[in-house]
Amino acid sequence: MNGAELLLLSLATCYCNDIYREASKRHIEVYEVTVECTGEFGAEGEPGKNFQYKPTIRSNATPEQLDDLIQFTDQTAEIHKTLRQGLNISLLR
Repeated sequence: MNGAELLLLSLATCYCNDIYREASKRHIEVYEVTVECTGEFGAEGEPGKNFQYKPTIRSNATPEQLDDLIQFTDQTAEIHKTLRQGLNISLLR
């Protein structure tokens, strides 16, 4: 496993966990969540780009409830919000 794969895994894991959290608040039963994450990584030293993810959720929710849950969680997932706003990373010596 490399750092790029770990970054994609953290996006998928954060979203998955947050789906369960937000569904619980709405009293929605979630039976299964899978999240497929993709991104492009170029040459050495280049940042990743074109990050996308697609959740698949089995639940007792109506299609409308599920769509609302998916959209809301997309806006509240902490790792996603952090990356979308940009962040400073400092090397401490």
